[in-house]
Amino acid sequence: MNNILITGAASGIGAATARLFHQRGWAVGLLDINEPALAALAAELGGAWYRPLDVSDPGAVAGVLAEFARSQNGRLRLLFNCAGILRVGNFEDISLVEHARIMQINVLGLLTMTHAAFPYLKATPGAQVINMGSASGVYGVPQFASYSASKFAVRGLTEALELEWQRHGIRVGDLMPPFVRTPMVSSQSVTPPVIDRLGVDLEASDIAEAAWLQAHDARVHRPVGQLFSWLYRLGQIMPNAVLRKLMELVSRP
Repeated sequence: MNNILITGAASGIGAATARLFHQRGWAVGLLDINEPALAALAAELGGAWYRPLDVSDPGAVAGVLAEFARSQNGRLRLLFNCAGILRVGNFEDISLVEHARIMQINVLGLLTMTHAAFPYLKATPGAQVINMGSASGVYGVPQFASYSASKFAVRGLTEALELEWQRHGIRVGDLMPPFVRTPMVSSQSVTPPVIDRLGVDLEASDIAEAAWLQAHDARVHRPVGQLFSWLYRLGQIMPNAVLRKLMELVSRP
């Protein structure tokens, strides 16, 4: 049986992905810092394997990965690095502690999980890593400065490992959606102009379906949503100055 281990699994995109893969016959492992919500989801999925985890804790990460792998005969078919946090606002209005926490979870947490998962991925035919990227990793988005920076880092790591890990038979790719209707987005106290203008048209279930496609048709970058898919392809041929002007227009107060 194929298996998937999901960080940030207790809500939003992670939970939607867990439900979808479980429904389609995969063994599902759930990781999140929110233990009550995690336990409730595990029960909903018929007793799915789960452990509370802070992805920025290397010792804890190594321990839970080893434990999950033991329950799966040493195999890990798919690691979905979905854990992430967001803080929207003017850069100077957000504390340095909050900026650092965004980088710690979105970048170092993802890197820590991927590094610790390597031996189990290498031991599994057809193994993959799916990283939670973002449209914010294509061009920096005002009022999302540190979040954008974190997603640029995810994009760079994804591209490097996709090439580097070919020799091990491990595919690495990311999902790149624009704004998604999740608790992470809806809980923000500030609504930036870019969201007012572009809207929030994707649901967590849309990203789960993209993860399912990625698991069966791996790509380096998978843009999600019709509008952003079109803009992403256009961005491959547009001068950078045009992208900058477009971002300036949609972000103008």
